[in-house]
Amino acid sequence: MNIQINLFSLATLFLLLFTSYAAEAQDNSSAEKSSESNSIEVIQFHSEHRCMTCNTIEELTRETLESYTQIPFSLVNVDEKENEKMADEFEAAGTALFLYNPKTGDKKELTDFAFMNAMNKQKFMSGLKKEIESFQK
Repeated sequence: MNIQINLFSLATLFLLLFTSYAAEAQDNSSAEKSSESNSIEVIQFHSEHRCMTCNTIEELTRETLESYTQIPFSLVNVDEKENEKMADEFEAAGTALFLYNPKTGDKKELTDFAFMNAMNKQKFMSGLKKEIESFQK
C-alpha cells in the first residue's frame, strides 16, 4: 500500500508539473503575440499648412485605430526642425501615411491609398484595417 501511495503521489506531482509547464508555455506564446502586436506604429507626416483631405486622413486613421488600442499613432510635422531626421528617413516631404515596425525597421507607405480613399470613410477604414492585419503578419 505504501508503494501505491508513493506512485500516486509521484503521478500527481508529475501531472501538476506538466500542467504548470503547459500553462507557462501558453502564457509565453500569448506574450509573444502581444509584443508582436505592439511592434507596429502608424505615422502620419504633414506640413505646417494642411488641406482638408490631410485632416480627413488624420481623423479616419485615428477612428480606425480606436479598435487597435495597442497601436500608437504619431503625427509628425515635417516643417519642424526636430522632425527633419525622421522625415528624411521616411522620405516624407509633406503628407504621408506609414505603417512602421520599429523593431525590424519595416515600413509600408500608404499615402496613395490614404488620398484615394479619404473621401470614402468605409473604404478607408476597412482598407486600413486590412493593411494593418497584413503588416502584422
